Amino acid sequence: MLKLLTIQADLTTELDTLAAEPGGISTKFIDLAFKGGWIMIPIILLSIIAVYIFFDRYLAIKKAGKFDTGLLEKIKVYITSGKIDEALMLCQGSSNPASRMLEKGISRIGRPLTDVNAAIENVGNLEISKLEKGLPVLASVAGGAPMLGFLGTVMGMIQAFYDMANAGNNIDVTLLSTGIYQAMVTTVAGLIVGIIAYFAYNILVTNVEKVVFKMEATTSEFMDLLNEPA
Repeated sequence: MLKLLTIQADLTTELDTLAAEPGGISTKFIDLAFKGGWIMIPIILLSIIAVYIFFDRYLAIKKAGKFDTGLLEKIKVYITSGKIDEALMLCQGSSNPASRMLEKGISRIGRPLTDVNAAIENVGNLEISKLEKGLPVLASVAGGAPMLGFLGTVMGMIQAFYDMANAGNNIDVTLLSTGIYQAMVTTVAGLIVGIIAYFAYNILVTNVEKVVFKMEATTSEFMDLLNEPA
């Protein structure tokens, strides 16, 4: 017990000294990251993957959510006038999921309404699948990064206790620092990556749901248009 208290006191003194140095924490940050051991490599890779997926999907979803609210009114005018080709060209000029769904529905005009609705739903499912591309990976990062961090913690503590056992009565804080650094650094890194990925995933899911709501509303209005008496 006395030995552990001595080690804790030495660690506290070392951290206090580091914090007291001008720029000490910032200058030692990279060194601390390297002391996390090889387990930091997959954690860093996961962080890069998470950042890439978030910005890629965020921009794609934001672009998909831009829909001209007056498009349906223009389509209605063309359809009631019998200008189906013009209505198709209007949809093709607007690159977003809702317009592609309308394009498919317009191309099926003349067939039973159930067939038109089924064709629109199939396109909608494909568009949603495209928007959700990469989200399962992001969810895996949110759950996997902390687990890797805890794995590094266990490995670091095993290393620390192994060094303590081999040292016998000559226990030195420097001897144990490798294992303790690995245990603490990997835990912090894993939790940071996991938390950021978790919030990023939920932000993207929320944005996808907003786009899906717009797609469903557009489909409903289009089907109502087709159901109107001639």
